[in-house]
Amino acid sequence: MIGRRQQVALALTAVLAAAAACQNHAREQSGRAAPAGSAQRGFTLVATGDVLPHTSVIDRAAYDSGEGGFDFRPMLSGVQPVVSRADVALCHMETVYGADGQYSGFPSFRSPPQIAQGLVATGYDGCSTASNHSLDDGAAGIRRTLDAMDRAGLRHAGTARTETEARSVTILKAGPAHLAHLAYTFGANDVRPPAGRPWAVNRIDERRMIADARAARKAGADVVVVSVHWGTEWQEEPDQLQLGLARRLTASATDGRPDIDLILGTHAHVPQAYEKVNGTWVIYGMGDQIAGQMYNAQGVRDPRGNESTIGRFTFAPPAGPGARWRVVKAEFIPQLYDHEAGRVVDLDRAVADGAGLRGVRDRIRGVVLSRGAAKDGLVMGE
Repeated sequence: MIGRRQQVALALTAVLAAAAACQNHAREQSGRAAPAGSAQRGFTLVATGDVLPHTSVIDRAAYDSGEGGFDFRPMLSGVQPVVSRADVALCHMETVYGADGQYSGFPSFRSPPQIAQGLVATGYDGCSTASNHSLDDGAAGIRRTLDAMDRAGLRHAGTARTETEARSVTILKAGPAHLAHLAYTFGANDVRPPAGRPWAVNRIDERRMIADARAARKAGADVVVVSVHWGTEWQEEPDQLQLGLARRLTASATDGRPDIDLILGTHAHVPQAYEKVNGTWVIYGMGDQIAGQMYNAQGVRDPRGNESTIGRFTFAPPAGPGARWRVVKAEFIPQLYDHEAGRVVDLDRAVADGAGLRGVRDRIRGVVLSRGAAKDGLVMGE
């Protein structure tokens, strides 16, 4: 019997050849490897926070459809220019999808599957799906969610319909590079995995995360990105689990090359800091990109629950054999979900247009830079 690392490596080898076909055609054309003798180009990655459709969000998508269905494209249109221009764009789909019109918000989420189409139309290539709500509707919820993502052409990482799928690695084409996307969650609201399916949702396990990253790298992934659903809700400062795990994951290396190239955090409902740890960028929490009116742990309406950031990282090719793809530009873009309008707002653009949101934008900027990321080159993008 082969070991898990070998199984992951074999599965990754099988999907590497087909990875390019799963991307948007225009990106595929622009992402071909440079001809022999020419300089290899880099790529840009965009990542965003939790998509958490409460009932009010679902109602807004129904209104925007106007045809008895659900249309999430208008909701995301404000960030489409940023997302669609990236070589690869990743979101976090926190909820599972319902069926036959049976959709619901908090506490057990069942979202309309049309949201996958809206994400693809916005320019997203894939989403992490491991969250504390991954088991809100058991194995059926996971199956419906991943089936809908497959139909829409949206890749996914973190949950699985079969044990074989759980052992595979999600590979995306990022310009000339192959990018592995791994995803894990701290738990699932004390819901046990479906009987006989302990692999249905990836849980945070430091040894497994490092083993998965090494297996992906060994099988050919140029860049390894890890999405982690973690942290303390409503706390802007990363907690000790986040700080410790980030430190250990970024310290892990093979033959002098880091095993993980970027960590993307979700779950806390509020924007958290960005930080370069052991030479690797970590976003502790991007906040909720889409959510209804949010109430904090004290039951008080908290506008921070509708604030988030876009992370944008420009990678350059390795400087030599055995070197890593390196981030040469790190940016964040503050966002706001305007629940009254039902739209995601690019705050930097809105402030430039005189929308009067400067205070919100600057508060988010203060949180993002609170652990000294500016000294390592993090800037607010446009």
